[in-house]
Amino acid sequence: MTMTPETVATAPDAPGPSGVPADAPDETTDAPQLAPRQATRWEKVREDAGVWARRAGARIAVIADVIQVTGWVVIAAAVVLWITAFALGWQEAFVAAVVATILALLCAVFLFGRTAYDVDLDLTRTRVVVGERAVGALTLANRTSRSLLPSEVVLPVGAGRGLFQVPRLATGAEHEELFAIPTTARGVLAVGPVSVLRGDPLGLFERTHDRRQAVDLFVHPRTLPLDGLSLGQMRDLEGLPDQHLARDDVSFHALRDYQPGDDLRHVHWKSTARTGTLMVREYEQTRRSHFVVALSTHPGEYRDPEEFETAISIAGSIGLRALRDSRTLDVRTSAGKIRAESGRRYLDSLAAIETSKPREGGIVALAGILAAHSPDAAVAVLICGSTVDAGQLRLACSRVPFGVRTLAIIADSRLDAPALRRVGDADVMALGELDQLPNAIRKVLS
Repeated sequence: MTMTPETVATAPDAPGPSGVPADAPDETTDAPQLAPRQATRWEKVREDAGVWARRAGARIAVIADVIQVTGWVVIAAAVVLWITAFALGWQEAFVAAVVATILALLCAVFLFGRTAYDVDLDLTRTRVVVGERAVGALTLANRTSRSLLPSEVVLPVGAGRGLFQVPRLATGAEHEELFAIPTTARGVLAVGPVSVLRGDPLGLFERTHDRRQAVDLFVHPRTLPLDGLSLGQMRDLEGLPDQHLARDDVSFHALRDYQPGDDLRHVHWKSTARTGTLMVREYEQTRRSHFVVALSTHPGEYRDPEEFETAISIAGSIGLRALRDSRTLDVRTSAGKIRAESGRRYLDSLAAIETSKPREGGIVALAGILAAHSPDAAVAVLICGSTVDAGQLRLACSRVPFGVRTLAIIADSRLDAPALRRVGDADVMALGELDQLPNAIRKVLS
């Protein structure tokens, strides 16, 4: 029997190449395909309305920034006068409404104009000590093909700002303004961005254009050099040995039998030849000159802001001395660890320090963090304010790992002379001001 193509196509049980009937439904081709749902007309309208609302909000925000308080008063008065003139028919209200409207339109004309200055902000020093002046220069140049009308330039400095009057500049002309920024408090001040201000003489409207990015001015805390005082003398220059033994160090302890894994460079050949057993040197583990400064930033531990600034200055002076002595410096505050790879980086970090949140803990919690993160420290300096009582100070010193030389410094603005005492194994000094620090440390080291 010969099967025709029609017979093959209609045979329901004819197997395919893989043993599946040829007319079996293909799950990949016959499965229903879900078409993407089309957005309804209401959803499109709602989406378009949201886009227009965001754009309108941005435009309203721009307009709100341009119109000053006096401008809002004049505009509101004009609207009220126009309503009163048409509702009550008052001729006087109509005249006043016309005057207010014309005044607002004339003042708005001053907003138009080119402000394409090339601005160059140059600070002689971006890092100063509190009390010094930061000197800089502001240069504005007209690089366009047209003259620029007189304008006002705004230079924000922290929470304040400086105003400079710029005369009319012809094509290619430049105008330079010199300024000095007094620094009365430690911190990081944002100088800039420079803004070109355009406005009317009555102060109804004001428009600004930022022409230059801000520059950070670091106001460092006051520090003392501590000349002639090497804080490394608090512990041996190479560290002091402890009770832990090591296979490789600098302090020799004894000889012992060779164990698999020992470095053959430490084999003591004379003893090996005499005893007939392979002998190696064993060493006492030593602590490196790891210097830790723990500065409490808890606001409740300081009687006033002056004590807090004194504590920061003390931390800065001691840390800089440790860096000059090539010590490994680790500085921690109640808010976390701060960077101290170099003197400049360390002072920049101190300039930005603020009081922490009370829940972050004070000197006791900070001493626990120090013990957890720096157990191999050689010297630990704890710095806090005068409201810390003797019990808290004793508890904080007890949390420092055993064998670490501990020095606690209290900033107390009520003292006229430094006070020294011992709390357990720690030396405690209370200072009224930064100038008392060198003599107090000299007494502790002696």
